Amino acid sequence: MRRFLNFDCLGARLAATLDDAAGDAGLLIVSGGNEIRAGAHRGMARLAMDMAATGYPVFRFDRRGVGDSEGTNGGFEASGDDIAAAISAFRAACPALRRIIAFGNCDAATALLLHQPAGLDGLVLSNIWAIEATDDLPPPAAIKARYLERLKDPKAWRRLMTGAINLRKLASGLVKLVMRREASTLETRLANAMAQAPYPAHLLLARRDTTAIAFAAAWQGDAFAIARQSGLYEVTMLDSAAHSFASRADYAALKSTLLGSLGRA
Repeated sequence: MRRFLNFDCLGARLAATLDDAAGDAGLLIVSGGNEIRAGAHRGMARLAMDMAATGYPVFRFDRRGVGDSEGTNGGFEASGDDIAAAISAFRAACPALRRIIAFGNCDAATALLLHQPAGLDGLVLSNIWAIEATDDLPPPAAIKARYLERLKDPKAWRRLMTGAINLRKLASGLVKLVMRREASTLETRLANAMAQAPYPAHLLLARRDTTAIAFAAAWQGDAFAIARQSGLYEVTMLDSAAHSFASRADYAALKSTLLGSLGRA
């Protein structure tokens, strides 16, 4: 059964949706960007319905200043109180809950890692946002992946020879690619947070998605060594370029991962 409710976050009234079920493990969905709780093309609403049909209650919400919620939108950096209030509201709405797994995509995943809200027992995080833009170019790892892909494509060589490719932008990308790379401030914050995380997480990364490529490259760096060795993180690479699990195969992989995490909860 789906029902709509409201809860308080620092004096603002937030809107939420609960897809109820009898299970004692529940799923909290945290929206990324400025996306409303229904998700792109109602993808999160569909996911909530499907997960509830398997016996797990699902709670979705709009953070302050987004969708049907009051308050000022402070972005993912300021969403810690919203997530904490949502966890409390979820438990109040489903008193039988024993454990909660949270799912976040893109900067929602980043928010869950940085804020580490109490009351959770595990995370499923996809295409984690770790990019701090310093110019209009993609991160080096994404540039490298794109160049390697283009080198295999005869059409790209023809475009280069005929002048259809912007040589100035190409040169800028190559310079960025060969420059020594230091971990960004956001990457360092993520690495420190993941090294101190109080619960396990399953990371889902789309192999050809720019955001996921950037995080995957950072994940292999020295800054994340402690997190990699902690045993708390399981990483699954999806053979996909999609950011939000739009394809049937990507959606099935997401659902399977969530069911596995909830089943262990």
